[in-house]
Amino acid sequence: MALLKSNKVFSCLGNITPSLGVLSARNSSWWGGVQMGPPDPILGVSEAFKKDTNPKKMNLGVGAYRDDQGKPFVLSCVRKAEALIAAKQLDKEYLPIGGLGDFTKACAQLALGTDNEVLKSGRNITVQTISGTGSLRIGANFLSRFHGGPTDVYLPKPSWGNHTPIFRDAGMQLKAYRYYDPSTCGFDFSGALEDISKIPEQSVILLHACAHNPTGVDPRPEQWKEISDIVKKRNLLVFFDMAYQGFASGDIDRDAWAVRYFIEQGHNILLSQSFAKNMGLYGERVGGFTVVCKDNEEAKRVESQLKILIRPIYSNPPMNGARIATTILNTPDLRSLWLEEVHGMANRIIKMREQLSAGLKKHGSSHNWQHVIDQIGMFCFTGLKPEQVERLTKEFSVYMTKDGRISMAGVSSGNVGYLAEAIHAVSK
Repeated sequence: MALLKSNKVFSCLGNITPSLGVLSARNSSWWGGVQMGPPDPILGVSEAFKKDTNPKKMNLGVGAYRDDQGKPFVLSCVRKAEALIAAKQLDKEYLPIGGLGDFTKACAQLALGTDNEVLKSGRNITVQTISGTGSLRIGANFLSRFHGGPTDVYLPKPSWGNHTPIFRDAGMQLKAYRYYDPSTCGFDFSGALEDISKIPEQSVILLHACAHNPTGVDPRPEQWKEISDIVKKRNLLVFFDMAYQGFASGDIDRDAWAVRYFIEQGHNILLSQSFAKNMGLYGERVGGFTVVCKDNEEAKRVESQLKILIRPIYSNPPMNGARIATTILNTPDLRSLWLEEVHGMANRIIKMREQLSAGLKKHGSSHNWQHVIDQIGMFCFTGLKPEQVERLTKEFSVYMTKDGRISMAGVSSGNVGYLAEAIHAVSK
């Protein structure tokens, strides 16, 4: 009997031994054709910076604010808002597909102004999104599905690196119009006007509302007016990307001027907003997407389709960051504190621009560095060539992207002199 049982056991084991065919299938790969993708240029800079042992090393690639000690900065208004929220012991239920209602209302009011006719007539729809990137992608998907005109979107040259894959992956065709003039490190106004005047009617044009990324070059109000006129004549659909309201100049109304002016002139715009920079809510991923419509009835139809688009992507947005932003915007004391703090962040960056320019002059640089002061926001297009950037990294451990863009947030009173010395050494 024991022997029979043993044979049965061996028989069972034999039945489950994998065949050669099964082993072959396990060793094969579904993903043999997947190629190694190129590293992210910004993350690559940060990784190289981490490995550097030079005590004077500088990371000027990261797009996040740092205080004057080079440390990540959490606004005190954010800490206070978090304390108020925690004290309420709120639930963690799903938000609606379109997000937190109080947030989307406050988000639109911040961008357009509380008394804007669009808000009073209810002809806008604003949905909460996963920061600015998510906002742009929802907008791109909406355009791809419902825009009746050409599927082309015209980006300034250059533009934020993520704009291209966002619109391309949504099925849009990428085109460009002149924007930055390397010879002046400033705005190519005549080139922009000429190119915009040739864009086919009903095409989509993307505009940076303020603190153009990556150049830091913005049109002046009178230039915005001429751009608006040409865009209206060409019957173009305007998509504003506003990631830096308040963080650019320190004034939320000044930074939103172009957006509000275009609406006053009759443009029914699309608008992407982010609260990463101006509230320091980077990891909370707080953003908004707004469509300005012809009337309230059209806005309701657009809202219904935006919800249908959002549902299969992420169902509903995250709650915590929206609660923080809403608490700040809707609590008078916290709003005042926020305006003070965002003004302080903007001013620190402006001072670093001034000190860098002065430091270059002090070292005897014969170049005109006025563009460092004239540009605005977190980023500065220095005008440095790739070979000069390479020398900065190798000889001075100053890390930045190859196009010469630096994040002014990485510059502090403690290292601005060293940076000026380094830039002078590679540019003289």
